[in-house]
Amino acid sequence: MIWTSDISCSFDALKSQVPQGINTCVSGIPYWTSDIGGFQYNWTIPDWSKPEFRELFTRWFQFGAFCPIMRIHGNGERAIFSKNWDENTRAILLKYDKLRYRLLPYIYSLAGKVTSDNYTMMRSLAFDFRNDTNVYKIPDQYMFGPAFLVNPVTAKGKAGRKVYLPGSDLWYDFWTGEKTGGGKTINAAAPIDQMPIYVRAGSIVPMGPEVEYATQKTNKVIELRIYPGADGRFTFYEDENDNYNYEKGQYANFTFAWNDKQKELSISGTKGNFPGMLKQHTFNIIMVHGKHGSSSIATTNADETVKYNGKAMVVRLR
Repeated sequence: MIWTSDISCSFDALKSQVPQGINTCVSGIPYWTSDIGGFQYNWTIPDWSKPEFRELFTRWFQFGAFCPIMRIHGNGERAIFSKNWDENTRAILLKYDKLRYRLLPYIYSLAGKVTSDNYTMMRSLAFDFRNDTNVYKIPDQYMFGPAFLVNPVTAKGKAGRKVYLPGSDLWYDFWTGEKTGGGKTINAAAPIDQMPIYVRAGSIVPMGPEVEYATQKTNKVIELRIYPGADGRFTFYEDENDNYNYEKGQYANFTFAWNDKQKELSISGTKGNFPGMLKQHTFNIIMVHGKHGSSSIATTNADETVKYNGKAMVVRLR
């Protein structure tokens, strides 16, 4: 893992983190991070109770939730339940903290792909949209795995930013479910509680429950979001979570495949095994449409619920 040293607590430093992270991952180092909020303020401790520093930390925290490693470190008390935060700031931080934890099945599966396929989860747009020359000079947008287009807000006092939607794909606003075609630049809303995030059509995103630490609950019940509009695949990876036995082959995976025309989700048979492996998963399948299946909140009314016992199956959705 690499991090960007003892950087300053400033918007200029935040702005520079985005291309630094992208370039580090392009160079073949998949695990990168920064000190969320910066490490030092003119080599003193910043007053995190001041509005300008609350804004800086909030925007950096949002960005950090979509980095390979999410890490707070530096001078001054900045824990989520610190008295330096007002209730509005704390609520925003909790929103992104909970989202990061809910995305652990997705992120952990990407980590498995890093190990097995030399993948990188923080992806230059040129990796996935090499035929779209418009992406070559964009320094502050990137893909987080195959699904998420991440667009950090790195300037003070901004409530919006320009976002280029690459390729010819259909894109979903993660927060609202609104759909927009690719190949164009849009003015994306970015109030202080919202970093613009878009999801590529055809994406399959497994999400877990709200937890306070990584192994608090198992992956027994997964909210599986499908973003219609294109075919898609995603390989789900699991192991024991807390040791190196995966290097000895003790892990398991299976693949979701979405056929958009047939409206069918295929789940392959499970390959591999490890001690303590779940014998059954419950998938609450969500076909994202408008507000249904959008935002970071768990969706209560699934379009289909299936029990998966490790054997190949096909689920037909309306």
